[in-house]
Amino acid sequence: MPYSVILVPAPPSFTNARRLVRSDLVGELFDHGGSDGRHILLQAALGAHRIWLRDVRIGTNLAALIPLDDNVLLRIAGLLRLQRRLGGGVAGPVPRGWELTARLRQRLVLMVRALDGHQAQASYREIALALYGQAAVARYPWKTSSIRGQTIRLVKDAVFTMEGGYRRLLRGGR
Repeated sequence: MPYSVILVPAPPSFTNARRLVRSDLVGELFDHGGSDGRHILLQAALGAHRIWLRDVRIGTNLAALIPLDDNVLLRIAGLLRLQRRLGGGVAGPVPRGWELTARLRQRLVLMVRALDGHQAQASYREIALALYGQAAVARYPWKTSSIRGQTIRLVKDAVFTMEGGYRRLLRGGR
């Protein structure tokens, strides 16, 4: 995730760099160690922090690694939030682009249901009936119905998301 903060050991010449202390990890919701380091989710009042510790242990002087890619601003925003937290302040709210809106969340639910129907070989009409009900589907002729177009788009978007498009959601994109 682009707003995960990647922490690495600071170069030896940075003797004043902040050291990782156990209290920095208070509020830990998730901690998974793997071959690439530890992935930690820290609870915060206004939105969780995602941290990736690479070769970092308690007592290590810290530096942040920020890849210069299309997500550099999201990465910097995540780092600034974490820096405020580590400094004893309020991290601040999670930027809007990081959270799913209620409307997008509802659409994702419909996409998953539509994908289930599609994978079960259901027709678009059968999927529409399951999603919107008989009354909505019968309201207009099927071939010109907006429900039909909506259902087709849901299935296409669900297939795209299943085949790798979900990464865009993880990056905070829509």
